[in-house]
Amino acid sequence: MNDHAESHADGTGGSGRRRFLKLAGLAAVGTTLATTGARAGAASLPQPTAAGAFAVPIEDVPHTRTWMAWPDSTAIWGGKLSGVQADIALIARTIAKYEPVVMCANSGGAARARSLCGSTVTVISSIPVDDCWMRDTGPVFRTDGAGGLDAVGLNFNGWGNKQTHARDALVAERIASYVGVPFTYADLVGEGGAVEQDGAGTLMATRSSLVNSNRNPGMTERQIEAAMCAAYGATKVIWFDGVRGQDITDDHVDATSRFLAPGQAVVQMPLSTDTDAYARDARQQYNILNASTTSGGAPMEVSRIQGPDYYKIRSTNRDFLASYANYYLCNGAVVSGQFGDTQADAAARATLARLYPDRVIEQLNIDRLGTGGGGIHCVTQQQPVR
Repeated sequence: MNDHAESHADGTGGSGRRRFLKLAGLAAVGTTLATTGARAGAASLPQPTAAGAFAVPIEDVPHTRTWMAWPDSTAIWGGKLSGVQADIALIARTIAKYEPVVMCANSGGAARARSLCGSTVTVISSIPVDDCWMRDTGPVFRTDGAGGLDAVGLNFNGWGNKQTHARDALVAERIASYVGVPFTYADLVGEGGAVEQDGAGTLMATRSSLVNSNRNPGMTERQIEAAMCAAYGATKVIWFDGVRGQDITDDHVDATSRFLAPGQAVVQMPLSTDTDAYARDARQQYNILNASTTSGGAPMEVSRIQGPDYYKIRSTNRDFLASYANYYLCNGAVVSGQFGDTQADAAARATLARLYPDRVIEQLNIDRLGTGGGGIHCVTQQQPVR
């Protein structure tokens, strides 16, 4: 769940993003995870080793299934809930054309989830949820290249205790148990949308999201980097400054920059006339990646995907996320948003088709979900084949 929108009104963006979610259910926050360090009693992850080590693969590997979560809280979504549910169901049905989808729903919402998602999506009510952002709450699955699969939890704390998360804090561990794989909590607090991996030792992330006292108080950047590398089976982090305090995620990387392959990345670029904090952040990410190398020392090859004109998209909501880069890769397809700027939508489709020539490009109208500051990648979590 991310926030990379710009304001229609004045081009400055920022202050209004996802505020309506920040106000929801904060009384329950104190009963969940503390913001410091790893979950109490959890084993520390070993530093990765070269042979047979568990590591998070890049997302274009074959998947066993996609995990999603069904939102049913009017305290969080208010009158937007039914529209958001319709968008979640559309995403689930689309992915289910290519691979199995399992939707975690509360017992009171499971019937509606089944009705809207249809028979191609499996809905379970044994893993309760607070909200729909499975990228951030779900387990990060790892493989060892020899048929092994395990999972890591990132100690989700409601993006720095900004939203109720008593159920969401347990989703990662409960899914791992459901799948029947070993599970460990990482030695940092974060979210899946805050980290991008190339599957070959290199990560990218924003300091604003992770080197932040609302997640990891008292930890230095170096300590956080070591914990990330241990959790993901990586050896290098490419850091961006990000945008601090402007949205609920503190600027997740997966709304702007994505790995295509080891040594290859794509960045969603703003219009040349965009000058807000998120536009400056995107340009910085592009420049840093162009000057970076992989964990193995190879130069990065960086592609661009042009973002839309916020004056031409359908939504006029200033919390809106219009990120083509927040796409999801499933078996045989790329599932991305389209936002009503017809020229930019067509150009984004063409760019994705060029970047992923062997996959079907699915573009979906997810405008209701976008008003929550998130996109398709934010509400999905892949389980790779062993």
